[in-house]
Amino acid sequence: MVGWEVPIGAAIAFGTGALGTGLAQAKIGAAGAGTLAERPELSGIVIILEAIPETLTILGFVVAAMIIIMIK
Repeated sequence: MVGWEVPIGAAIAFGTGALGTGLAQAKIGAAGAGTLAERPELSGIVIILEAIPETLTILGFVVAAMIIIMIK
C-alpha cells in the first residue's frame, strides 16, 4: 500500500518545475516583447528563448512519473 507521501512528492516535483518555468517565461516574455518592439527581425530568437524553459516542466513531469511508476 502506498502512503500519502508518494503522490505529494510527485506533485512537488511537477509543481515546482512548472512554477519555475512560469517565472522564467514571465521575465523572458517581457524582455522579448521589448526586443521585438525595437528589432522585429529577432522574432525567431525570442521564440526559441521563450521555449527553452519548457524543458524544466517536461523534466518535472518525467520525475513525477518515475516516482509514481517506480513504487510497487
